[in-house]
Formats: sequence, structure tokens, C-alpha cells
Amino acid sequence: MQIFATFEHSTYLELAIAELEEQGVKNILALPLKNRTEERKLFDNLHQSDGVSMISKAMILAFLISTLAAAKGFAWEWGPIIWGIIGAGIGMIIGFGYDLLMKKVIKKKQRQLRGKNSEVILVVECEEHQKKDVISILRDRLAFGIAEFSPK
Repeated sequence: MQIFATFEHSTYLELAIAELEEQGVKNILALPLKNRTEERKLFDNLHQSDGVSMISKAMILAFLISTLAAAKGFAWEWGPIIWGIIGAGIGMIIGFGYDLLMKKVIKKKQRQLRGKNSEVILVVECEEHQKKDVISILRDRLAFGIAEFSPK
């Protein structure tokens, strides 16, 4: 029987492996996953989206500034329509620039500060009667997820 578990790179993983070896489990394999080396794409395309919109603040600010500019445009020289279009353009540039700044500069610094490490996949091969103890040890040592596989 094989039991798969995912762990964070931490001392809990080492404690789980040591405790499993004390229980008599001999076949243990720990596979660390590699961190991403390339940056995530900034803009979405038709086939891939990360769920973060870069245009929502731009549209909100375009609406607000164009409304204010159109209202003031009645008193200004070019009229409300032209000033409404100019306000919409300014609002879109400000909103998009703000989102771009937040995503590129500030969020990147936060990701680097967090030091997100990849996970480790632990594969434990044990006998059927050891299954309950192995799963208990893995849960006590804060495994993210556990799966069982018994080839028959």
C-alpha cells in the first residue's frame, strides 16, 4: 500500500519521516517540488486568466471623472461631450496605472518578503496493518493532504 502526503518545507516533515522510521516503515520517498522561476503573466488572454482584473478600477475612475468633467464641460470652452471623453481617458489611465503599479511593484515585494516555498510530496510504502498509524502520524505532523493507493 502506498500513502501520498504533501508537506511544507519545515521541521514537521522531518519529524514525520523520523516517526515513520521508528514505526518500522522502510520505504519513504520525499520529492520537493521546484519553485517557479519565471514571473506570472501580467495580462490575461482568451485562454488563460488568473481572476484578477486590471481594468475594473480603470472603468470606475473613467465613469467618475467623465461624469464630473461632462458636468463641468457645460461651463468650459469645448463643451460637455469632449470634456466627458477627455475625463474618461484620464480616468482610465489613472486607474490602469494604479493597478499596474500595485501588481508590478508592491505585490512583487510582498511575494518576495513572504518567501513562499514549494511543497514536498511524501510517498510512504507500508503494509495494510500500518496504514492507520501512518495516516495518524502524517495528520499529527500537519500534512496538507493525504491520499491512499493500494494496487490490486
